[in-house]
Amino acid sequence: MENKKTYYITTPIYYPSDKLHIGHTYCTVATDAFARYKRLRGYDVMFLTGTDEHGQKIEEKAKQAGKTPQEFVDGIVCGEGGILDLWKLMNISNDRFIRTTDDYHVAAVQRIFKKMYDNGDIYKGAYKGKYCTPCESFWTESQLVNGMCPDCGRPVHDAEEEAYFFRLSKYAKPVQELLESGTFLEPASRVNEMINNFIKPGLEDLCVSRTSFTWGVPVDFDPGHVVYVWVDALFNYATALGYQNDRYDDFDKYWPPVNIVGKEIVRFHSIIWPAMLMSVGEPVPTKVYGHGWLVIDGGKMSKSKGNVVDPYVLADKFGVDALRFFLLRTFPFGSDGNFSNELLINTINTDLANDLGNLVSRTTAMCEKYFGGSLPAARESGDFDEELIALIRGTAEKYAAQMDNYQPHLALEEVFRLIQRANKYIDETMPWALAKDESKKARLASVLYNLLEALRVSLIMLTPFIPASCEKAFAQIGADKNAQSWDSAAVYGVLPADVAVHKGETLFPRIDAQKMLDELESAHKAAAAPKVEYPPVQPDVTIDEFNKCDMRVCKVLSCEAVKKSDRLLKFMLDDGSGTPRQILSGIHKFYEPEQLVGKTVVAILNLPARKMMGLESNGMLLSALRMVDGKEELNLIMLDDAVPAGAKLC
Repeated sequence: MENKKTYYITTPIYYPSDKLHIGHTYCTVATDAFARYKRLRGYDVMFLTGTDEHGQKIEEKAKQAGKTPQEFVDGIVCGEGGILDLWKLMNISNDRFIRTTDDYHVAAVQRIFKKMYDNGDIYKGAYKGKYCTPCESFWTESQLVNGMCPDCGRPVHDAEEEAYFFRLSKYAKPVQELLESGTFLEPASRVNEMINNFIKPGLEDLCVSRTSFTWGVPVDFDPGHVVYVWVDALFNYATALGYQNDRYDDFDKYWPPVNIVGKEIVRFHSIIWPAMLMSVGEPVPTKVYGHGWLVIDGGKMSKSKGNVVDPYVLADKFGVDALRFFLLRTFPFGSDGNFSNELLINTINTDLANDLGNLVSRTTAMCEKYFGGSLPAARESGDFDEELIALIRGTAEKYAAQMDNYQPHLALEEVFRLIQRANKYIDETMPWALAKDESKKARLASVLYNLLEALRVSLIMLTPFIPASCEKAFAQIGADKNAQSWDSAAVYGVLPADVAVHKGETLFPRIDAQKMLDELESAHKAAAAPKVEYPPVQPDVTIDEFNKCDMRVCKVLSCEAVKKSDRLLKFMLDDGSGTPRQILSGIHKFYEPEQLVGKTVVAILNLPARKMMGLESNGMLLSALRMVDGKEELNLIMLDDAVPAGAKLC
């Protein structure tokens, strides 16, 4: 038996700092369509997706949520409504899912880091520069845009620490030659951007370890250092196949990959990634394809901007296949696409309800109405047949050329050219008129058979995009597995002459646009509403125990930050006794000192004195605490200024 050709395709591994949005879904659905297409063509496909779970940002978010980093990422990846649930919902056919916290990946990254260190491509130094925590990126002063991070536009801060560096500068020439080859990076517009903006100004060596946080892969030969994002994240594509580990054993079978990524991480994948592969002596990816963003009103979707679209809401309202189809039909894959609910509804109504759905519904209904669901064997050719049959035979080749070129929107354009021609064919041949004339039964059977064949071929090519709907439609038109194969997509006459047809459910009902827009607005608001959690109620205490707490009204005389502490504030309070009282409170991340001077607060005064950062604290201020979307939200209890200092709460 001849071995199948192999094909390895990956999404980026997503950062689980929060739930994923429609932009992430766009990338994964597109990659899924390419994987399904290659399987349809007979390839042995490996399709990988996963999560990039280490780093300072995760460590900080976990701390804010009162969780360990592992607990935090487990909730977002594996919890209800998390990443794994989203890909299951969207019918993603990935063969593997990697998490950078997987033990086999951690061990492999340590071996890879040591290998690059041993060959001289990683060396120890010190880093001083501007650091963006959300992007986990260091920048030079000249790279900043208006003093902000050039990638995300957020503030940066000065950072200096001991670090290991990768000799990226060593690989500037071979990486430039790779980019100029014309096949490695697509679309072509990205190539000049990489060369002119990053390589020609001079590649600087890359910081690949950190000492300022601990949530990462430890550098096993130098405690205190953790492997920085590049080596850890980028090599997931190799470790998931067994590279430098014994979890899997198919690296040689599937490597090298096609990496599908968003344009914001093209630089990492087209410059840093191939350089690191050159360093360890492995082949570079077959292709890196940097698709565009889905934008809203011209701006990139961003959790921090609050303009994300929830794929769960859209899938619930429109159905998974309709959402998958919209993402890949509407936007050119290499360019940005302006998302709107109006455009989504219009695409579904025009292409899926009017064109495809109508063709399936009308054809199967006429087969049942005129022939009881089974066509007679007699046939009669006529006008308009030749053009439709030529499209049936010729569309697959044009479709394949576009899919092989990573242009799913153009591949769908070819399919819908056939579907629209078939709908026109109905109007031209007027089967309802033929049905009135007994002598035209053979001609009517030919017309309906031609329509069924047009549908069969169209559905084969639509399977990578709307797999569940195609399965239902194949059953309605009587197409068995042999009639669904890629080899049959360019052949006319595959369905048996007496094919059995039945009209099933409407695949894509037409949508009432205004009603749906109103529902979506309500659903998105509900989905965006913060999740609020309150601490559990403590066990009962007696009234005598409660009365032992001496709670008094106090006036804030002064407030200042405690040196060398990022959370403590030092208060001097008028508690009504005539002697100022000093209390320390860990609320600096919620309040600045100048906000609190002169305020009327509540404190428990009869707690034992305790030392904090070398200072004595005599009591405790009362605050209200709750969790909002996993983050602490604290409000210092403040009273009306008319309440006098020293008044006792009872």
